[in-house]
Amino acid sequence: MPPLTPRRPFRSLALLLGNRGWLIGFGTETAGWLVYVAALRLAPLSLVQAVSASGIAVLALFSVHGHPGRLALYERLAVGIALLGLLMLSLSLVGSTPSSHTPQAVAVAVWLGASAGAATAFIVARIRLSRAAALGLAAGLLFADGDISAKLVSSGGIGLLALLSLVACYATGTSVLQAAFQHGSALTAAGIATLVTNAVPIAAGFVLFHEALPPGARGVLQIAAFASIVASAGLLGSSAATRSGSAKPIGERPPASVEVGGQGPTG
Repeated sequence: MPPLTPRRPFRSLALLLGNRGWLIGFGTETAGWLVYVAALRLAPLSLVQAVSASGIAVLALFSVHGHPGRLALYERLAVGIALLGLLMLSLSLVGSTPSSHTPQAVAVAVWLGASAGAATAFIVARIRLSRAAALGLAAGLLFADGDISAKLVSSGGIGLLALLSLVACYATGTSVLQAAFQHGSALTAAGIATLVTNAVPIAAGFVLFHEALPPGARGVLQIAAFASIVASAGLLGSSAATRSGSAKPIGERPPASVEVGGQGPTG
């Protein structure tokens, strides 16, 4: 798509809404998110995030148009690790009853603020990463804040106050991810974003919501499952970032022609 800029929001919005492929993708994402919110009402945050992280394997297959043989060996290994992680996660849930607790408001505020601050730094600062990777990291942190907020909202009551951070983080994260897509491949941008989006809330599940591991072997399986799924996303994201750093995406515009608050595009 043409470069989008927050300085011309109505033009940017018109370009997005006028693109049939983007509308289909956004509609699919919205439907998936509604199912995700329903899942949060049924299970702890860390478990839901671990399962949703397996989407990185689907993303890898889509990136090669459904032909696994086109994936590099380490990418096929990453997909296999993700599926193994899902299997271990399923086994860890047999005979257990996952639970979580209401977090402290101050702890949640500090966590969300720190993640948003780190995301801002990745957007504004120039670091030794490809622009797509840096923006993917920022988008992942913002989506992670949105997912944590969604868990709070799903619990109802005073948790509904998190609706404000939910809307702000998801909206901003979507814009930043669109920018990442225009600077590199989908696997680079979405792969790294997926890693962060799922790893951070899994940690938040244990730190903020005091989620407990099942006892004995099931607990070991669950830890191994979390590690496998996050490692898979990290392997795919880092390998994609390496490729994007050595090859300029087809059709990419010069950096001076796009903006994101003066740093890059938002779509």
